Amino acid sequence: MAAKTGKKTKSRQKSSWLKRLSGIAARILVWFVLTSFFWVIAYRFINPPVTLLMILRSMESTEGKSPGIDKKWVKFKDISDNMKRAAVAAEDQLFLKHAGFDIKAIEKAYQSNSKSKKKVKGGSTISQQTAKNVFLWPGRSWVRKGFEAYFTLLIEILWSKERILEVYLNVIEMGNGIYGAEAAAQTYYGKSCKSLTRSQAALIAACFPNPRRWAPSKPTTYIRHRQYLIMRNMRRLGPLDF
Repeated sequence: MAAKTGKKTKSRQKSSWLKRLSGIAARILVWFVLTSFFWVIAYRFINPPVTLLMILRSMESTEGKSPGIDKKWVKFKDISDNMKRAAVAAEDQLFLKHAGFDIKAIEKAYQSNSKSKKKVKGGSTISQQTAKNVFLWPGRSWVRKGFEAYFTLLIEILWSKERILEVYLNVIEMGNGIYGAEAAAQTYYGKSCKSLTRSQAALIAACFPNPRRWAPSKPTTYIRHRQYLIMRNMRRLGPLDF
């Protein structure tokens, strides 16, 4: 009898703990959803002042020097149409058509990466890149990918395509300590991004995959070839109707 009573007591205690844990988990989930929702809504109208990547990069030391943060926000209308088209041509040609994810590109990247252990090919859209740059931390993991998908859906629902591309072209890394099209244009060409030519914009976009390894000021043969392909894709693109 005492043994049965002990088992019932332990069962009740276990059930009580499970209820408490599930209650805590539910509250955390609700808090996260509400916080992320209002965070994304806020950035629809407020320009992100800084990203975690910018902070982490500024703390790194290269040859005894900190790269700092070189950025200047410019409105969408003040970004050269050449730069907008170059970004879309280089990174996400279906940007205006998809809802945040390019399934074919993801499948192609998965197949390519499963065959090769060395090279990691990405299938991220501009929306996904914007989500991870603005709201998440650098790195590769399934957990971060999950958060990336979540924030991608949020910005696709709560922002316009114009806003997504505006934020993207103002926050992404374009060199060592250089963020956004305006800082890149000033650094590499001594002019505003509003005045970038098709060739200059394509060369900047050609370095997007690894902006700390490649730079428009010292283009390799590979980067020149990417520039050529991007310029060709820019000609093929239809009008960017936002």
